[in-house]
Amino acid sequence: MTDRHQIRQQIRQARRRLTTAEQDAAARTIAQRVAGTPHLASARRVALYLANDGELDPQPLIDWYWSRGTQVYLPVLHPFSPGHLLFLRYAPDTALIANRFGIPEPRLDVRLLLPKAELELIYTPLVAFDAAGNRMGMGGGFYDRTLSGWHRGQGPRPVGLAHDCQQLAAIPTDHWDVPLPELLTPSRHWRW
Repeated sequence: MTDRHQIRQQIRQARRRLTTAEQDAAARTIAQRVAGTPHLASARRVALYLANDGELDPQPLIDWYWSRGTQVYLPVLHPFSPGHLLFLRYAPDTALIANRFGIPEPRLDVRLLLPKAELELIYTPLVAFDAAGNRMGMGGGFYDRTLSGWHRGQGPRPVGLAHDCQQLAAIPTDHWDVPLPELLTPSRHWRW
């Protein structure tokens, strides 16, 4: 499987085939895994996402972080810089609107904005990953742009979240793709 479009279609179908019970169990397992991992559990400012299209649902993890007083931020499409993300504070009472992809995000309010450099972790959604830490997203490059430079100390540490069915033997990569240093699935905690 080398065609990126074909890979995206097949893996998205695989994760959409997961039952509600399987999705719920995976989401709870990820939250438990983070709770038992000191460097993840101790973070005070984290970015997460709201699940879309069968992605691993981080809501139990969001709830867990909120219960600890951790500040949670969500990605918002940058209104003036196409292809880039901003991060806005997310609380239980935050009003959400659908972005152009139909994904809920906080309404843009500069008072809720946190510069990316002030985040400690960015939990990233993905379509597929491989055992070398390569990540394939939806194809827009939003997270690759956001994560570029993190390994040189120019941003927060990325942590991928995925279902086990999203792993491939190898993913075709391009020069702009940003590999992950860490990824969590229900069955494993990967570190590279």
